[in-house]
Amino acid sequence: MALTSKNIFINLSVKDVNKSTNFFKKIGFEFNPQFSDETTSCMIISDNIFAMIMIEEKFKGFSKKEIVDTTTFAEAIFSFSAESREQVDEIVDKALSSGGKSFSEPQDHGFMYIRGFQDLDGHLWEVAYMDESVMNQE
Repeated sequence: MALTSKNIFINLSVKDVNKSTNFFKKIGFEFNPQFSDETTSCMIISDNIFAMIMIEEKFKGFSKKEIVDTTTFAEAIFSFSAESREQVDEIVDKALSSGGKSFSEPQDHGFMYIRGFQDLDGHLWEVAYMDESVMNQE
């Protein structure tokens, strides 16, 4: 039997929970107040995917490893889909105008369009649109 999971929770350390929460709200994400407090915000990525944004002190309670220095190292790239190329641009442009930074040039593969940004704490995010009608023609 294949392993499946009902929900995915991504845990991210941040310097300032309020600033990070406001950054992601400006992009368009919503938060679940039931799982948020002064140390953690629960960002809703989809019905079953959440990012737990927590201050470094709380994050350290979950791992004995050092927190990665995102100014020089990449811990991962968190990718999520958009409904159109225009929405990709809209989301990334909002991230950039809200204090985020670009980390890669836009990539246009015909059937897939991708842009990326760094959040306030240097975590890497990609937004992608995949045109299934073009994919099925190739």
